[in-house]
Amino acid sequence: MVIDGFEVPGDGSGAVDHAGVLLERVAAGDRAAFSDLYDMLSPRAFGLILRVLVDRSQSEEVLQEVFLEVWQSAARFAPNRGQGRSWVLTIAHRRAVDRVRAAQASTDRDYRVGIRDTEVAHDSVAEEAQLRIEGEEVAKALTALPELQREAIVLAYFGGYSQSEIAALIGAPLGTVKTRMRDGLSRLRVEMGVTT
Repeated sequence: MVIDGFEVPGDGSGAVDHAGVLLERVAAGDRAAFSDLYDMLSPRAFGLILRVLVDRSQSEEVLQEVFLEVWQSAARFAPNRGQGRSWVLTIAHRRAVDRVRAAQASTDRDYRVGIRDTEVAHDSVAEEAQLRIEGEEVAKALTALPELQREAIVLAYFGGYSQSEIAALIGAPLGTVKTRMRDGLSRLRVEMGVTT
């Protein structure tokens, strides 16, 4: 289907990937489409970033970086590989994780040189390290999942969407989304070596 001179990505079910349409227009330099895309996705992207960083001001900075990257790299969006919303939220998550890693690297450098006086309780450091390790293991395990299962899980756990919201976003029946999530989580457990 073509809308305003742009091919509208969909999944064959008639569902339209509005974010994908806007991304194609952004790739063509359409500032109004970028504004619409920002209005559509910035609240969800900010929520995702804030969950990772916790710090509101850093989250606002990262949100700006995310949409700058979207503006500069919209042409790299491939509608045949996923939804536009997922593509933007993946950039947001990656940027937030990069910010955490950069902050940790800075802290590590300061500690090694002795610039900082770290009075952090041992338990909280151990807990933070364990969470970071588990997060990296989950990210690695996610790459082993089929795209459709990974998309559903990322939207639910990193994007904060409910199963019915995911179904509406990707244009799939609710039962299909539930099955993808169940199968994806089962496979994720296997990939991570978790036994129940």
